[in-house]
Amino acid sequence: MTQFKAELKERLVRYCAIDSQADMDSTSTPSTSCQHDMLDLVVEELSGMGASDVTKTSYGTVIATIPGNSEGPTIGFLAHVDTAPQFNATGVKPRVVEGYNGGAITFPDDPELVLTPEAFPYLSEKIGDDIVTASGLTLLGADDKAGVAIIMTAARHLLENPEIERPTIRVAFTPDEEIGRGVDPKLPADLNVDFAYTFDGGELGEITYETFSADFAVVTVKGVSIHPGTAKDKLVNALHLGAKIIDTLPQVIMTPETTDGRDGFIHAVDIEGSAAEVVLRFILRDFELDGLEAKGALVRQVCETISATEPRAEISCDITPQYRNMRYWLENDMTPVELARAALSDLGVAEKSVPIRGGTDGSRLTELGVPCPNLFTGMQNVHGPLEWISVQDMVQATGLCLRIAERAAKR
Repeated sequence: MTQFKAELKERLVRYCAIDSQADMDSTSTPSTSCQHDMLDLVVEELSGMGASDVTKTSYGTVIATIPGNSEGPTIGFLAHVDTAPQFNATGVKPRVVEGYNGGAITFPDDPELVLTPEAFPYLSEKIGDDIVTASGLTLLGADDKAGVAIIMTAARHLLENPEIERPTIRVAFTPDEEIGRGVDPKLPADLNVDFAYTFDGGELGEITYETFSADFAVVTVKGVSIHPGTAKDKLVNALHLGAKIIDTLPQVIMTPETTDGRDGFIHAVDIEGSAAEVVLRFILRDFELDGLEAKGALVRQVCETISATEPRAEISCDITPQYRNMRYWLENDMTPVELARAALSDLGVAEKSVPIRGGTDGSRLTELGVPCPNLFTGMQNVHGPLEWISVQDMVQATGLCLRIAERAAKR
């Protein structure tokens, strides 16, 4: 499989240099026009390599067919083209550390930034690998352009080798996964597969079939605005009330920085506004629905408590669903998981099946009736400047993609 190394490296570096950051505040689909640069590129490349039925849908997802030559289930392979809004993703300058020597990796655009195996032990397992990072001022965007590169490389290989036995395969590239809008309600019918896989996971060997369930909370605080010179007993400062809400919510428990394993959390992700009006945004996460519901109830209770201290203010709390734990559906039919496990075993790679403290497009697809576990790419430290990935992990993920297709033809 080393034949894929140069191609994967070239694709990842080229894709990551394209700005495709999502925007939570946008109401358009995709949320940013720059995502079309990636979407249009994969349309061009899929068409050029001979894929069939290449389409960019009205909701911004690119779908194409790799024709099959054998009976078997129709399988989908998916990745998302957008990058996370949590950190700068403009002007990404990917670079490759060839044959990593096991020491500290520094960054040319931020000399104080350092990536070490002591801080990130998985890196110590990658001595000799080719490591891709950004330059220090941006995230890399391997989440999930590594998935895009893996699927595109596998698609190219299958199309150039029509003798490889496989069923019909559908590939799809979605926008806006990072802001919870990656799966349009029309996608399951348009994709038209028996089951699917997202390539949006981390360490070598990961097969994920359990994710968080997720809700999104928006708290709006409307105060009473007046000139500060005449504000005594009249001004109600929305900023103060917003700060009280955050301060009243748990600080030493139930936040991302204080939880791990199967613990859920309430995460304050954004605050904006003025003394007149403030909007706070929270993401709520839990592996179980009753835990998720309890976290939403807690946010509402805190809002009601703070509201009671200042009746002149208006405080509202709107909570909307984002995605649900894919385990609720996959545990009833583990066919795609077992197929991936068998393919991984064929490659001689040990399986790592752990609950993921996040979600994927597969979470929503599974909820909508398309079973869709998540598979590894190798990406690490995503959504920040220390993001990195091993090209050799991507090679193994490409092999897994191809082996799944071959095994499915023999079912």
